[in-house]
Parts: sequence; structure tokens; C-alpha cells
Amino acid sequence: MERLTSLYAEQRQSPWLDNLKRSYLTDGTLRALIQSGIRGLTSNPTIFQKAIQGSSDYDAQQRQLVASGASVSDQYWALVLADINGALDEFSDLYRSANRGDGFVSVEVDPPLAHDTAATEAAARELHLRIAKPNLMVKIPGTGEGIGAIQQMIAEGRNINVTLIFSLTRYQSVMDAYVDGLETHAKAPGADLAGVASVASFFISRVDSEVDARLDAIASPAALALRGRAAIAQAKLAYQAFRRTFSGPRWEALAAKGAVVQRPLWASTSTKNPHYPDTLYVDQLIGPDTVNTLPDATIEAFNDHGVVDRTIDDGVAHAEAVWRELAEVGVDMDDVAAKLERDGVASFQKSFDDLLATLSAKAETLRP
Repeated sequence: MERLTSLYAEQRQSPWLDNLKRSYLTDGTLRALIQSGIRGLTSNPTIFQKAIQGSSDYDAQQRQLVASGASVSDQYWALVLADINGALDEFSDLYRSANRGDGFVSVEVDPPLAHDTAATEAAARELHLRIAKPNLMVKIPGTGEGIGAIQQMIAEGRNINVTLIFSLTRYQSVMDAYVDGLETHAKAPGADLAGVASVASFFISRVDSEVDARLDAIASPAALALRGRAAIAQAKLAYQAFRRTFSGPRWEALAAKGAVVQRPLWASTSTKNPHYPDTLYVDQLIGPDTVNTLPDATIEAFNDHGVVDRTIDDGVAHAEAVWRELAEVGVDMDDVAAKLERDGVASFQKSFDDLLATLSAKAETLRP
């Protein structure tokens, strides 16, 4: 059995693909990945920027869009949603066979909306209505302004992938918004709580990249000894918060009505530091009711030499100690999270803007 398949069969962790491009749909790559054990897919503006700018696969569709008079923004969404709809179709059988537990495909609202609650609500609702497929997840950034939109979308019974989570405090707010939203949705006539799915996406490697830089700047022996340990420690503590939130009388009342947990999703799991093992952020974060979304190279590495073993709740006391020691040497993890959130939103915004500029320039060459 391939390691990807074993992840779910033995440990109940769902490996998802963190990539999408047109050729994956036309040459059978995505279908083969699903057969190898991939159980869902995430996308973001940076993924689509690389896919569309780096290929001529989209030219024919864009040429038709240009001829029809579509705006550059409309061209972007038409190209993106063609890929998303194709991926949703590829995962539809898995979604049914998994009893609506996997087979999801995620698409993100426009990055400029990250700090606008009302506009994010409207955009997420529009994407759900426009695509109208049950295995769609709309990605909403887990900014302070995003929390209200997340709660409202869950209250309306819509699947949401909460992205760009960098702190334990914000993660708790995200889980609370999910539970609050479910309680509201449960009051709606004919509400189907079992049909509402959500994941909370914790970005992993970016935490170590930022913290390691701060530890290098501090440069004390105690600080340097903590390099490469912050991200995994935070994820392990997040999993403990997940288990606490989705237990007890309040959650059990929702579960009795069919509600399913909002799974933690480990994102940004390729290692950025070449000195770290290439499967570090997979091997150390395995456990039930979790998702790990993997870029292609990490999938290949894990299938080649990853270790399938439950690790997410191993060494929790050590994780707590690392968390204390980070503060003791002078690393402010709240400040780390705030910076990473700003950088994450800005990065997706830049990818979005750059792609629109590319589409605008390419449109001039495609005009009839």
C-alpha cells in the first residue's frame, strides 16, 4: 500500500494536493493522484498565477473570453473556475464514497477582500452559488475581519476552508466561529448539519522560517537550540485545542444532530530550510481527523521515504516547553503571527495583481 493511502487507512489523516493546473485535468495527472491516495485539493492565487503565467494551456479559453469582451477580472475567474469545476468533477466519486467526508476542492475569494467582512461574505456566497457543487470549499482568510464571514457562511450551511492561520489565539476564534455558525444553522428548517464541512488551515513552514530568523538574530545558545521547533510545537498545541473544542456537552449536542468536526489542516508543509528533512512537516503532524495539503515534491518525497505513524499528539509536554522557551529567549509569537498574516495576505494580493497584469497584457496579443 502506498504511504498516501496508508495515511488515511491507518491514521485517518487525509492527504490533499496543494496544486492545480489545466494540464492536470487534461493529461490524467489529477486522476492518477487520486488513485494514489490524494483525497482533496487546495488552490490559492499564487498557485493559479504559476499555472496560468507558466503555460499556454489557457490561451484558447482566454482568446474566446477576449473575443466576447470579458473584463480581465472576468477572464481570471473564468479560467480559474474552469479548473476548479474540472477538479470538483474528478473528486466527485470520492466525495460520495467518503460519505461527504473528503473529496473537497478549495478556491479562494479575491485577496483584496481579506479585511472586509461584508465583501468577503458576499464573495464567498457568490462562489458557492455560481459553482453549486457540494464538494466545493471556499477559502476565507482567518483574519480578524474574516471571522464574522466564516461564522455567517457556516450558519448558511456552506463549506469553508479557513486559510492563513498563524496563531493559537486566532485558531480558537476560528473554531468558535464554526461552532457558533453550526448552532445557528441547526435552527434552520430542514438543516443538514452532516452536509456542512470545514477545515482550519494552519500554515506550518512559514512559522519556522520567521521564528528561525528571529532566533538567529538573538544568537544565544538557548535561542539557537530552538531553531526548527516552533512550527511543529504550535501544531501539536493546536491539535490539543482542537480536541478540547470538539468534545464536551456543547459539541456533543451538535454531533447528535449530525455535525462533523472542523478538521485542522496543515498547510505550507514543504520545508523551506534545506537542512531540515523534506518530510519533516508531514512525518511529525500525523493524526486522526486532520488534513495535510502537500505540494507535488512533498508528495513524492513522502511516498518515497515518509513514515506513517501517529505523531501529532506525541511529545505534547515537549511542545509546551518549547513554547515557554521561545518566550523566555525573547520571541514574541503573537508578533510572529501578526507579521505572517500581513505577509500572507500581501503575498496572495501580489500574485493576484501580477496575474491580472499578465492576463491584460496577453489579452492584447489574443485579440482577433
